[in-house]
Amino acid sequence: MTATITGSARTRWDALYWREIDDAVGDLDGPVVVLHRAALEANIADLRRRAAGVPIRVASKSLRVRSVIDDILRRDGFAGVLAYDVDEAIWLATASGVTDVLVGYPTARRGSIAALAADEVAAARVTLLVDSVDQLDLIDAAVPASGRPSLRLAIDLDASLVAPVLGHVGVRRSPVHSLDDALGLGRAIVARPGVHLVGVMSYEAQIAGVGDAVGGDWRSGAPLRNRMIRGMQRVSMGELRRRRSTIVGALRELADLEFVNAGGTGSLEVTARDGSVTDIAAGSGFFGGHLFDTYSHFRPAPAVAFGLQVVRRPGPGVVTCHGGGWIASGPPAPDRLPLPVWPPDLAYEPREAAGEVQTPLRGDATDGLSVGDRVWFRHTKSGEIAEHCTEMVVVDHGVIVDRVPTYRGEGKCFL
Repeated sequence: MTATITGSARTRWDALYWREIDDAVGDLDGPVVVLHRAALEANIADLRRRAAGVPIRVASKSLRVRSVIDDILRRDGFAGVLAYDVDEAIWLATASGVTDVLVGYPTARRGSIAALAADEVAAARVTLLVDSVDQLDLIDAAVPASGRPSLRLAIDLDASLVAPVLGHVGVRRSPVHSLDDALGLGRAIVARPGVHLVGVMSYEAQIAGVGDAVGGDWRSGAPLRNRMIRGMQRVSMGELRRRRSTIVGALRELADLEFVNAGGTGSLEVTARDGSVTDIAAGSGFFGGHLFDTYSHFRPAPAVAFGLQVVRRPGPGVVTCHGGGWIASGPPAPDRLPLPVWPPDLAYEPREAAGEVQTPLRGDATDGLSVGDRVWFRHTKSGEIAEHCTEMVVVDHGVIVDRVPTYRGEGKCFL
């Protein structure tokens, strides 16, 4: 039998799915990273449905596989890339021919700015993100305005909620929060030679990046926490929608904005209802890391997983896998660890967890595992997995249909 993906990405992932993947790559040594084509297609369709016609900008940090990025951008409903590094943006704009690449973070790399200014094609396709006049000065220090084409800039608008009781809720990103902040920076850009303002970005991390359906009973506090998260997110999105609309309208009087980017995988539905937004970023939702199992309104398919081989049996009820420390960014906590999913009911040794070279696991299923057998894991977010492998093995209908290089496999290491 072959595991099939039908309807939304909420398909139940059971033994059939993992056995199909395991059988397909049975002759390969581990670690092996698998991209399940049908699951990826389900996620692509689900993201497009949730965006309700608003174009999705592909967040490359969560994929780091150029062929997959290129494939997604050829489809209806997807437009442009949200890159995480200037050198990466130049590479995508030139090697892949992506015509709209927004760098989603400011840079202090003078050499990279100089390289962008020196490449006519890249300079016309790549937009740098700024949130202060200091960053404008750094660009001028890298390449004087008289010696470069006019560089494309976007303002990073802080999307955090500042509440009377809760204080600052969200990530610590841009200092540009108010209308006055945005207009002050916008006017500085418009007045400065060698740059021009083309867009705005705002990432509502407290909405897109926080799950509202964390498991647990009342003793764990999870139900109360989930209700509080949902309430915070409703309030935050209402405040942000009003503030962002006002700021974008005012900036449009200063410059001809080409785009207003916002949101993330976890907020597509609500961000799509903001009329000031022209495209929404999404990345992790394509590969479906287990972090998104804690969201109530969608559930991506686990399109990517990695298999580690058992290399030891230290004792009854314990096996040790080779590798495993593929840990995601963010606050150090168990939810940043890869999740062992097949065989079922395996758990980490609390004092060791996922190790750089070896990962011991406990559970009844260990008694059925021998040296050389494989254990399957799901990554937490997405970007971390591609930094640990040079290729992903594409599986479809129970067989390997392709092997695609990651950024690492193409010799690239941006961060």
